[in-house]
Amino acid sequence: MKRRSFLKSAAIAGAGTLILPRMRLFGADAPSNKLNIALIGTWGRGEAHFSALASENVVALCDVDEKHLAFGAEKFPKARQYTDWRLCLDQKGLDAVVCCSTDHTHAFVANWAMNRGLHVYCEKPLGNTIEEVRLVRENYLKNKQKLATQVGTQRHAFENFNRVKELVRDGAIGELQSVCAWGDRQLRRPGYLPAEGNPPTTLHYDLWLGPAPLHPYNPGYFSGGPGANCLQWNMYWDFGNGQVGDMGSHTMDLAWNAIDASWPISAEAKGEPFNPEVSPVRLETHFEHPANAWRPAIRVSWYQGGAMPDSPAPYVDLKKIGHGVMFEGTKGDLIADFTSRILLPYGKEADLSYYKPRAKAAMIPTMNGFQQEWFAACKGNLKTSCDFDYNGVMMEQMLLGLVAYRIGKKIGYDGATGRVTDSPEANELLKRPYRAGWTLNG
Repeated sequence: MKRRSFLKSAAIAGAGTLILPRMRLFGADAPSNKLNIALIGTWGRGEAHFSALASENVVALCDVDEKHLAFGAEKFPKARQYTDWRLCLDQKGLDAVVCCSTDHTHAFVANWAMNRGLHVYCEKPLGNTIEEVRLVRENYLKNKQKLATQVGTQRHAFENFNRVKELVRDGAIGELQSVCAWGDRQLRRPGYLPAEGNPPTTLHYDLWLGPAPLHPYNPGYFSGGPGANCLQWNMYWDFGNGQVGDMGSHTMDLAWNAIDASWPISAEAKGEPFNPEVSPVRLETHFEHPANAWRPAIRVSWYQGGAMPDSPAPYVDLKKIGHGVMFEGTKGDLIADFTSRILLPYGKEADLSYYKPRAKAAMIPTMNGFQQEWFAACKGNLKTSCDFDYNGVMMEQMLLGLVAYRIGKKIGYDGATGRVTDSPEANELLKRPYRAGWTLNG
């Protein structure tokens, strides 16, 4: 029925009293279909979201640097502006939040946003401690019937992630035995930077520190470019976890997507000598995962900063792959980076006669944009590829490796309770204290 006819009929039937329900307009560009979003962090990773966010209603901007806030306002001039994300989250009429703040505030922003009934897209890492990641994940699971979440491991949208998963699940390397991921980035720092100068008038330095302990201002923390300034501070324990939380989040995702794993039952690690101020550059961590319905128990490993797994063949130089994964099976190996893959079958069945590729119609469909998947989830079925459950357990494993590294021995772990089973000292490292006035669950 056309709207004009409907109005006429309704007026007649209601004897002059017309009550109209709120009518939703359909179509991607309909105002009622657009999310009211707050963007927290308007430079660096925040800028990387500008294009995708242009399809929605960005109604709030927040950044601790007023210069960066003005930069965001050039793209979204109608949005209200804040320097404190806590105030931003209380703006009326918000539907969702995109969090591009510093690593040591990710869990805070995500948790506070969900407590206010907001959908959340949070850049990686989801948290800096196991306590943070578990709290955010548990909050999401309590609200998963009404909130959509996504962690910013945007490489997950590459088609290669699907092809790698299919090869592993369909038996191209036989029965899966182990998997490892690695990254070769090496950024060394001797320790926290000394006091130098004063913050520029546009920078609210105390808000930048947030829940982290007080450290004197030094311009070196802010000397990087817009896409990489995190590399100036995320290796310090009070601000981040170095490559474990940075490229480790991206690269382990390529492995995690295929292996269908939950929490590990143990963790062990070795690396360069412990520095109480700076996370390690060279490090390797190893985890034991129990069997599931389609594979046996497996070993999962992470290597960084020059530490590398052994090559499966002398003619394969894994060091030429800056960030990659290797799956080892009973009938071959699969090596991949984010966009390509190599299958190395071996043994008597190296002809791959045992393996039947799935039909094209049965292949995992391509994602139509990583942010777009989250937008659609907020408006519809709430399902995303890298929600706080999937990514939360993966990040918990990665952080457990750092705990094992700091303890200096193999530790057992009970994922159901989130506790190390054989080291009270290790359990103390699952959390961190916060500055007065900052709470994780506000």
